[in-house]
Amino acid sequence: MSRMFSRQTATEIEKAAQEFGLEPAALLAIAEIESAGQVFAKIDGRNEPLIRFEGHYFDRRLSGAAQERARAEGLAAPTAGTIANPRAQAARWQMLDRAADIDHRAAYESTSWGLGQVMGAHWQWLGFDDVDALVTEARSGAAGQARLMARYLDKAGLTSALNDHDWEAIGHGYNGPGFRKNGYHLKLAEAYKRQIDGPAPGDRTMTVGTSGELVTELQEALVALGYAVDTDGIYGPGTATQVKRFQADHGLAADGIAGARTQAAVARALGGRDLWSTLKGWFARIFSKA
Repeated sequence: MSRMFSRQTATEIEKAAQEFGLEPAALLAIAEIESAGQVFAKIDGRNEPLIRFEGHYFDRRLSGAAQERARAEGLAAPTAGTIANPRAQAARWQMLDRAADIDHRAAYESTSWGLGQVMGAHWQWLGFDDVDALVTEARSGAAGQARLMARYLDKAGLTSALNDHDWEAIGHGYNGPGFRKNGYHLKLAEAYKRQIDGPAPGDRTMTVGTSGELVTELQEALVALGYAVDTDGIYGPGTATQVKRFQADHGLAADGIAGARTQAAVARALGGRDLWSTLKGWFARIFSKA
């Protein structure tokens, strides 16, 4: 099982890999680096894919009054990086909605979608009928996001490079010519090794700085037990504080670290023997609403 993804999501990524002739562990490695293990954002109670809006893409797709309006509203600019993305996904979705109010197609084409952060502008190249079809795939759940990522790798001619673990070729083809600046190829190699070797002892321990679906599951469990915490998949100070509260309430050392004993205590508090198996059906239902 992936160290960052839930069993359900890891299985969906593996299925997509097999469908497109890709090595499952290699596709999981790319998914891990691209998403940091986070598959969904809560937007008005819905599970939605993670997005990034590119203001320079939007600017290129507009003209006349529409372009002037978008620039005036801080949604478009001719230079990459001028329009900053908010840190919170909810704010990014609000930005996308504002852009779509100006030009729906241009806004969706100017957004990267899901696990693999695939640009909507690629819809025709990837064989979709329109950009809305690409977005529908991304919003259909973890499986759709995984298929979209696999489809891009296949169409870009990166299948052999991925299966041969040529991380530099993958870095150039998937992350762009500047991939070495952020060590993208090295991160891929490390992620692949984690997939092959499996979780190291203590790898499921969560503390400040940990992120991913497993954190989301812990946060959802804490909420179910009455502890107020954001279910954003990021183990920040707020989550640590609520973990400390839970630990103190259950006779554990209140260190804010969700190790094996704390996870087992959460499972017992929920009335189950194992946290992840107890929540599996619950989260499957939640994620299926995306």
